[in-house]
Amino acid sequence: MQPTYRPFPQQAPQRSPAAAASRRGIGPMISGAHPQQQLTAAQHSAQQKVAENAIARAKARSIKPVDKNIPEGVEDCIIGDGVQRYRDLRELERKLDSTMMRKRLDIQDSVNRNVKRYRTLRLFVSNTVEDQPWQADTLDVDAFDFSTNMDSSYRVKIEGRLLDEADDGLESDDSDDEDDAMDEDGKEEKKTAKPPTKLYKLSHFFKAMTVDFDRNKSKDGADQSVEWKKPAVAPNTANLPNAADFDQLEFKRGGDENVNITINLVRDENPERFQLSPVLADILDTNVATRAEAIMGIWEYVTAMGLQEEDEKRTFECDDRLRALIGREKGYIPHVPDALIPHMTPLAPVKLPYTIRVDKEFHENPQPTIYDVQVQVDDPLKASLAAYLTNPVYATNLREIVEHDRHLATLVQAIMLSKSKHQFFEALSRSPSDFIAKWLSSQKRDLEVVSGEAPRGGGEDASGDEWRRGGQNSIWASENVKQSVKLMVGPRVKV
Repeated sequence: MQPTYRPFPQQAPQRSPAAAASRRGIGPMISGAHPQQQLTAAQHSAQQKVAENAIARAKARSIKPVDKNIPEGVEDCIIGDGVQRYRDLRELERKLDSTMMRKRLDIQDSVNRNVKRYRTLRLFVSNTVEDQPWQADTLDVDAFDFSTNMDSSYRVKIEGRLLDEADDGLESDDSDDEDDAMDEDGKEEKKTAKPPTKLYKLSHFFKAMTVDFDRNKSKDGADQSVEWKKPAVAPNTANLPNAADFDQLEFKRGGDENVNITINLVRDENPERFQLSPVLADILDTNVATRAEAIMGIWEYVTAMGLQEEDEKRTFECDDRLRALIGREKGYIPHVPDALIPHMTPLAPVKLPYTIRVDKEFHENPQPTIYDVQVQVDDPLKASLAAYLTNPVYATNLREIVEHDRHLATLVQAIMLSKSKHQFFEALSRSPSDFIAKWLSSQKRDLEVVSGEAPRGGGEDASGDEWRRGGQNSIWASENVKQSVKLMVGPRVKV
């Protein structure tokens, strides 16, 4: 406890004499109901209109036909094989929809998957000099002081350029096959123009840079350290600051002697790759991997070696390799990420040795030092697939297909009504008296059911006349019968 700390004096809790009724549980701090703002007449009518419009839209959706399958028995009423051909088209449509949806999900999975390609980044390192002794022309040969009263300095430039796919030598084998293919007529094939790829600058691939000098301090004692760090920017930012968007980096230091330096470039990768320990590299058969790749590799290794337990699939037996990695006889899949942390270290920075030359012989014909570094870029196919998924034409075509489906469902509903009429008149033509008697009994039975007066097992006798009456005072005009008929004849919701 700090010496100046003064503890707050604790007192025994006391009940307030003014609190007649104690509050229990979580509740509002004020008593009584919350005040509600009174609605004006215009606001109340607007709310009523919104509710009425919602109900009207729901009713319109409920009465819209949705079934596009021709009912059974229609083929007996028409001439030709139109019904069977329609059913064949429906089956083909279902297969086509299934295939297109599966392909679209595959494309979506490809876009979400982090696929990278390797490209060659060519780095040019060079330096120029200023105010070197051999550049001075004001020396007095008769004097013993040969100083020029000038501060000798040099300027180092680091420039990067991402090579084209045709120049970096990392093109896939498909390009070789395309170059070797010739037309049968001996004409040269017209090469299709490749889509423009994303332009990456030097600062895109690295997040930090340091320069190590053989001598930490110059002649005058000044510190010669050089350090650059990429500023934090939001992902997918359109306009990057100048400190995070450049193709070359320069720094100037003082000196009149050749100096050896080492340029350290720290990679900026997403997701970040790590250097694996020998134990983990022996299991995954690779020295570099991301966290997700390492975890998935352990899972695939456990599955391939059959080390999972039968009762608990998340638990697995450890063989010699896994025992050296985890340090236990049994492993648990949710604990694998934590077990891999000690075996994954950040990648070492890219080291570029360079000698800063300030002598006259070198600068008579200076040549830059060139390094080629393999870097990761996004797969160009990913942008094309993402553009396909977000294509507005797809939504337009989908709305057009929905309209055609609605029209088709309306036609199928008309066919169903025509089939019902055909069956009605066909049965009437066979035996008019028997059909009318059965039909009247059925109508009476339906009336008793909807009115709630149907006896069990009754309703087949149609001799009474009370059910024939119509008008406003009849049972057909009651609200109960109207609602029941609407439920009976309305379309059923399909689950």
